[in-house]
Amino acid sequence: MGIIIKQSLKGTVWTYLGAVLGFVTQFFIVTRFLDPEVIGLTKVFFEVGMLCTGFALLGVTNSGMRFFPYFNDSENGHHGFFFYYTMIPLIGFILVSCIYCLCREPVLSFFAANSPVFSDFFYLVIPLVFILTFWQVFENYSNINMKIAFPKGVREVCLRIFLIAAYMLYAFGYIGLNGLMYLILISYGLCMIINLVYVRKTSVTSFRHDNSFITPELRDKYLKYTGFLLLAAVSGNIMSQLDLFMLSSVKGLYSAGVYTIALYMANVVDMPSRSIVAISTPLAADALKNGDFAKANDLYKKVSINQLMITGTLLLLLWINMDNIYSILPNGEKFAEGRYVVLFLGLSKIIITTLGFGGVLIQFSRYYYWTLFISIFLTVLTIFTNLWFIPKFGISGAALATFITCLISYCYQQYLVQRKVKANPFTWKTVEMAGIIIALWAINECIPSLSVVSPWLDIVVRSGVILLLACTAVLKFRISPEVNSMVENFIVKIKVKK
Repeated sequence: MGIIIKQSLKGTVWTYLGAVLGFVTQFFIVTRFLDPEVIGLTKVFFEVGMLCTGFALLGVTNSGMRFFPYFNDSENGHHGFFFYYTMIPLIGFILVSCIYCLCREPVLSFFAANSPVFSDFFYLVIPLVFILTFWQVFENYSNINMKIAFPKGVREVCLRIFLIAAYMLYAFGYIGLNGLMYLILISYGLCMIINLVYVRKTSVTSFRHDNSFITPELRDKYLKYTGFLLLAAVSGNIMSQLDLFMLSSVKGLYSAGVYTIALYMANVVDMPSRSIVAISTPLAADALKNGDFAKANDLYKKVSINQLMITGTLLLLLWINMDNIYSILPNGEKFAEGRYVVLFLGLSKIIITTLGFGGVLIQFSRYYYWTLFISIFLTVLTIFTNLWFIPKFGISGAALATFITCLISYCYQQYLVQRKVKANPFTWKTVEMAGIIIALWAINECIPSLSVVSPWLDIVVRSGVILLLACTAVLKFRISPEVNSMVENFIVKIKVKK
């Protein structure tokens, strides 16, 4: 456990440092020096690369984590595990690159009307896919070998430093748009190389392999497991980028740039929730393995209410400060159209975090194959809602489509969770927490605005008052017994010290 805790603490430090750098980059460099069209182009360029990368990996990152114990033997070079781990995505990259080139005309016609500049960088996506694919391969191989801190530092800090340098060179006229796109590509490439060097120095990376070690039984297990993952990944990859692609196609890169900044704001809402899921997932796996549905149901309720408490409060704080945020944002008037994007995406994240743990319960139960049907349903629904709402409402329509998709699909998932695993996240505490959030929003409307004096002052005062009331209400109504217990233990420790 020592190495896990040590690596996790280091990884957490890198994550928060990266979050600070990301905040500075997005809100005080990107919005100041890059036009929304350029922001949209860089985002679409990356997302197209990530979409292709999801297929090029051929499920090797998840499968590698699952099957490494079969190969784990450092004295024998892990029986050529690293060879298979790199050759499979190399084959995937070649296949995806060929398909991507064959689809050149449909892809360019998709962006031609409103985002024609993407065609200038169509082929630049291919080296980006290679870089992103093997960056993930090397990073995941480090994770498999219990070395997560350094790769996390590369992703969270090194990449952002490289990108800041590229943005500044573009901002001060040393390079043009072409130079910026190539420097972004080089930035990702440097991170991939750094991870490769680290992997070579710290892990077994032998390409020597023995084909006889791959038994028919092991091969069949791998193909079955990976085949299922690939089918689910098709839906997941398409869904995660579809709103941005369709927005770029219908409304152009300017709208995509505004949407990107709003998306970054909304991502703040669920940032703390990832740790809750990471901690709770092994407990859910253990409970379902032993057939303890009551324990899994109780865990689901605890996770859900804590998620709602955190994400709901964060979205409230974000929403009541929207005017202030856009007023202090460089060129904020260009991005202010994204305020309702923040709201709808934030509401989507509340739904995902409150009901999302039900998907974890399904995955670890004998009904895991239902996740494939959920993914397919989610993809189809995403396509139809985006086709309907984006032409009508633009960037707000894309976010509204995401919200409606999440609401319908996660309610459907909860129906399956209730039927198959007998788990339900809702209690009276859920209603009480929702009531607290609504009451706090109403109280905020009564707070006099100080933005005329200073938007920063208004943010501090407004957020301070609402956060204090939120904490008081959560403790008073005992929304989360875990939070009350932590506070009570902290008070006891202070009294003992005195």
